[in-house]
Amino acid sequence: MSKLTPRDMVLVALFAALAVVAALLFRFFGAMIVPFSLGPFVVLLAGGLLGARLGAMSMGIYVLMGLLGVPVFEKPPFGGPAYIFSPTFGYLLGFIVAAYVVGLIIRGHRDAGPARLAAAMLAGVAVIHAAGLPYLYAILNFYMGKAVDVPGVLMMGFVPFIGFDLLKALAAGVLVKAVGVRLPRLSGQQSP
Repeated sequence: MSKLTPRDMVLVALFAALAVVAALLFRFFGAMIVPFSLGPFVVLLAGGLLGARLGAMSMGIYVLMGLLGVPVFEKPPFGGPAYIFSPTFGYLLGFIVAAYVVGLIIRGHRDAGPARLAAAMLAGVAVIHAAGLPYLYAILNFYMGKAVDVPGVLMMGFVPFIGFDLLKALAAGVLVKAVGVRLPRLSGQQSP
């Protein structure tokens, strides 16, 4: 594992900050259990532009900031260790893994074709939901005491959002392609 360069540290911090901004943009809209968010867009960009290690690190720092009490999350209590009992915390854990998976699939291919980019972005969206939905189910049923079945969880945390998430994946893929070729290789990215 290579050491982080100052440039890597700045980019990791930048994407952690972008995740905060994405959460804060929609903080005051609606009272849905699973809110609309630009978080997945930032996650996919982080993995696509920073690579697996640095992308996951940036999302990990974002989640850690929130768990340490900085009010960076979209839903109340907005931060602190109690947030692990929020129904949406699984999606945040999925952010870390999704950034890693996206970066792993692209793996330093600055000239990644549409098929590789699409696979990376779709895998990232799949990972976010694969982490978020079971957590949502578990917290609602076993912690909050609400009897919500699997179709109910899907209607709450998947169906209203998957179309938007696919559009975010498309936009992130286009940006990764456009911006990625202009960035010099980062130390956190592997060679093809």
